[in-house]
Amino acid sequence: MLSATGIDLFYGPSHAVRSVTLALRRGEAVAITGQSGSGKSSLLYCLAGVLPVTSGHVRFEGRVLGALDDDRLSALRRDRFGFVFQYGELLPELTLEENAALPLRLAGQRKGKALATAGAVLERLGLGDLRGRRPSQVSGGQSQRVAVARALVHRPAVVFADEPTGSLDSVNASAVLEEFLALARSQGAAVVLVTHDPKVAARADRHYAMRDGSLHVREREVS
Repeated sequence: MLSATGIDLFYGPSHAVRSVTLALRRGEAVAITGQSGSGKSSLLYCLAGVLPVTSGHVRFEGRVLGALDDDRLSALRRDRFGFVFQYGELLPELTLEENAALPLRLAGQRKGKALATAGAVLERLGLGDLRGRRPSQVSGGQSQRVAVARALVHRPAVVFADEPTGSLDSVNASAVLEEFLALARSQGAAVVLVTHDPKVAARADRHYAMRDGSLHVREREVS
C-alpha cells in the first residue's frame, strides 16, 4: 500500500536518509527507533509526502508522491493520511470535539455530521463526557487521546505517529498507545510509528532501527 524504494534525503551536505527501502501493508504497524538525529523523523515525513525525497521514490497505492502537484498531494495527506505528534498540537480555541472533527470539516463535511462522527470516536476513547471542554481543561493523556481521535476520525489508510507517547508518563503512555493501535487496527489503517522507547516499539508488528540515516535489519517481529 505504501512503499519507499531507495530513497535519500539531504539537508544541504547532511545525508539524513540513506537508500531506504520499505514496504507497508494494510493494517500493520511498523515501528522505527533510533537516537535523536538518526533520521527516523525525517524518514517518516518523507513517507508522508511532507518532505520531498532527494532521490528514489515513495509510492502510495501505486502513485508516486513526488509526481503529484501540491494540490493533489495536500488532498492526499488530508483525506488518506492521519498524523499524531508528540504534544498533540490541538487548537486551544476549539473544543475537544471540534479538534477531533477537523479532518472531516477540512474535507467539506457538514459541521453537525462531522461533530457526531468525532463524538463517537471520542466516546470509544473514553472521552465522551469531555467533548465540550477545551484542551486547557483536560490532562495531557486526555489531550493525546483527542489527537488520536483526530488522526483516525476520517478513517485514513495510513497514520504517521511521531513520538506519540513521548510527552506522557509511563501509565498514560501505555494506555494511549493501546487505544491508538486498537482503533487503527479496527479500521484497517496502517501505522508508521517513530519512537525512542523500545517498549512502545515492541507493540508494533515490525520493528526497525535507524542509525545515521540508514534503516537496518528488522530487530524484532511481534505476532
